[in-house]
Amino acid sequence: MKAEIITIGDELLIGQVVDTNSAFIARELNKAGITVFQITTVSDSREHILTALREASQRVKTVLITGGLGPTKDDITKTTLAEYTNDRLVTHAETLRRIEAMMLARNMTMNPLNRTQAEVPEHAVVIPNSCGTAPGMWIEKDGVRYISMPGVPFEMKTMMENEILPRLQQINTDVVIHRTLLVYGIPESALALQIAQWEDRLPATIQLAYLPASGTIRLRLSATGSDRNILENQVEKAIDEVRPLLGKNLLSVDIEQVEALAGQLLINHQKTIATAESCTGGNIARLITSIAGSSRYFKGAVVAYDNEVKCNVLKVNQQDIETHGAVSREVVEQMAQNVRTLLETDYGIATSGIAGPGGGTAEKPVGTVWVAVADASQTVSALFHFGNNRENNILRATNAAFNMLFERMQK
Repeated sequence: MKAEIITIGDELLIGQVVDTNSAFIARELNKAGITVFQITTVSDSREHILTALREASQRVKTVLITGGLGPTKDDITKTTLAEYTNDRLVTHAETLRRIEAMMLARNMTMNPLNRTQAEVPEHAVVIPNSCGTAPGMWIEKDGVRYISMPGVPFEMKTMMENEILPRLQQINTDVVIHRTLLVYGIPESALALQIAQWEDRLPATIQLAYLPASGTIRLRLSATGSDRNILENQVEKAIDEVRPLLGKNLLSVDIEQVEALAGQLLINHQKTIATAESCTGGNIARLITSIAGSSRYFKGAVVAYDNEVKCNVLKVNQQDIETHGAVSREVVEQMAQNVRTLLETDYGIATSGIAGPGGGTAEKPVGTVWVAVADASQTVSALFHFGNNRENNILRATNAAFNMLFERMQK
């Protein structure tokens, strides 16, 4: 089954609100074996919405729509859908009762605009909204199903998970399988050459995508067909064949985030970790703690941006800073060793560098970063030269730190 997503709202087109809805919907549809053919964002304009609906109906049989179901004048999705399907809006009694009960529970007074949210196209199947006042709608016209949901993310997600996906899964017979390999330490072009012959031998049912991001590359294998067992065997065989080609550059299979991989390894080895960050500004700690359950292995962090913090909190030798500079092997190794001692962990990670855009010198240009990892037996460090972009330098330094941790844990 193929589907399209239409998101509606001027706020999306001017960049005032980031469209996270379509990303969520696309992920969930893919999990259900439904291929997303296109994602379209349109303005709060009757003509724009009608055009998007007509064009989508020429390509797919399932169209999912978010946005424009609120009570204000710029929310015109319902009226436009009614026009598009030659229907009329009627008050849905059950939805009206639910809205009234919700307003009463919140100690709020119903007004005429609240009542209009109970209006739906007469022939639509109403999808209840357990988190808000605007119901969803399932409308069929000329063999195409149009599924309209609120634009409020948590309302849309709840409706999608509890109501819409179960209904779509009853209709869909296709199978889509995604497996991801996380690769580090090799440029995309070099990786493509390294696995070219393997890629050429992949079955027609499997497609390969390269997804690079700040020092890491995700290789996504997507298999499509009708028999799950056959597809799973084909993908597993392909992964087994590429493993020796990737060697030490392969970090993980099916764990796409370096922070999730770090957490899994630390749990498996029953180890703990702390970070001492300068140029990364706490980004490593932020990523580690973004994983649920990270308190099992992460004890804390010191963001030692200023040299006084490096000396007073992390006990870095002042003389070493004056002699070698804050961005140096001597300093970053002490940071890693001392944060490990300070917070009583098995591993300590430290970063110190020049993220930019200013602050670089001829000897240490912008993008110069030292990273260190310490454990009970050894401290290892490495020098990197990333580039001129501040955000990219922080991301690449973060990934380099994780990769050094993985190498140290393997030893």
